[in-house]
Amino acid sequence: MKIRRVLATAVALAVTTPAVLLSVSPAYADAKPAAQTQEKQSKPTIKELEEAAAEAQKAYDKAAKAEAAGRIELEKTLDDLSEVSGTHPLAVASAAADQAAKDAAAAKTTADQAVTDAKAALDALTENATEEERTAAETALSEAEATATTAATAKTAADNAAAEAEEKLDDARVAAVRAYGVLQNAAENALAMKVAADAALAKAIKEAEEAGEGEEGGACEPELDLTSQVTGLPDKLVAGTSTDFSLRVTNGSDRHMDEVLAFVSVHATDKSGLKDTGKFFRLQWSTQSAPKWQNADADDYIDGVGALKPGAHADVKLRLTLDKATPAGNGVAFFAADFFNEDGSCGGAPDLDMYEFDVKAAGSKPGRTEDAKPSTTPRPDNTGTTPLGSASGTPASTGSNGSLAATGSSSATTPIALAGGAAVLLGAAAVFVARRRKTGSEA
Repeated sequence: MKIRRVLATAVALAVTTPAVLLSVSPAYADAKPAAQTQEKQSKPTIKELEEAAAEAQKAYDKAAKAEAAGRIELEKTLDDLSEVSGTHPLAVASAAADQAAKDAAAAKTTADQAVTDAKAALDALTENATEEERTAAETALSEAEATATTAATAKTAADNAAAEAEEKLDDARVAAVRAYGVLQNAAENALAMKVAADAALAKAIKEAEEAGEGEEGGACEPELDLTSQVTGLPDKLVAGTSTDFSLRVTNGSDRHMDEVLAFVSVHATDKSGLKDTGKFFRLQWSTQSAPKWQNADADDYIDGVGALKPGAHADVKLRLTLDKATPAGNGVAFFAADFFNEDGSCGGAPDLDMYEFDVKAAGSKPGRTEDAKPSTTPRPDNTGTTPLGSASGTPASTGSNGSLAATGSSSATTPIALAGGAAVLLGAAAVFVARRRKTGSEA
């Protein structure tokens, strides 16, 4: 669907380029921009995307299988490393160390109680106690304290051993979980790659179907009875102002059109014709089904028209706003319409209707202005000789069967690329239009 935009740009350059640049050497015109060639070569085909999607599916299946097996292994390993019933050597060692620490704690408690009892016995001796009784009590206390000291040392060692064994057990659990995490991440990454590959394939298939290049879709055909009529577009525009006008798209054929798109493209330069001033223009649209003002997209297509029955029409409100900084110069606007049906058929007006206008500097008075008169797309038998670039505000057809055909350019002529991205031969514009492919195809 970008072909109309390319053609509109080519013709706009031809119209606005000063005569001195029209003598540019044809040698430059034969070379296509490297960026375009590289982009075309780098774009994968549907077959390549299908192969990539298949490989991504295989990789995901393999990763998912490994993740499932890893999850089972993780559960088994964690059971073996259980502190309660684990059979892993580390689990057994940890359980034994924990029990030893409990036994050491109990022994220390008993020893501490023995010290307490020995002290109480010594303190309970009266003045009438014999020397032997007092010596025996003191000896018992000394022995109890020694035993308590040994028990405390043993408890500390047992606690350290239990903590070390538990740490080793925890490390083993963490290692098992991390090992499974690697498999889990691999499966998630493989799934993401699979989803991306499937999405890329689906997008390419959809684009091919929309462009009429799919296996089930045929070539789009010209539809002369799908017309675009402009009203209210003046032949003079002033920087810093907005202009409202309208476009009526009419289905004059006997077929139902499921989706109709309007094409509106605006181009402008300064007075020298060397400087593109399109960045200062803002095009907005509104329809009955989408009443809120919306900015035109980069492809210059308006999708708010919807379906059109035979004989029906739809109106598109348009608003063209010029920034205050817009330089004085010249401009052109192109209009057309395309349709797409659910059965894969598609087509559109074979020609672009062109309107020229003057751009006045901010604060200027445009003087007397006239509205552009509505035009229709030329029929195949139209051999008029109207030159490219009619009077301001009057549409000039840019189709191969319209006025540009009078330049002598053949529909079989090889397209001439833009030279330096700025100057274009007037005849090159005719060739661009004469070489327009089916409506809706990629440039």
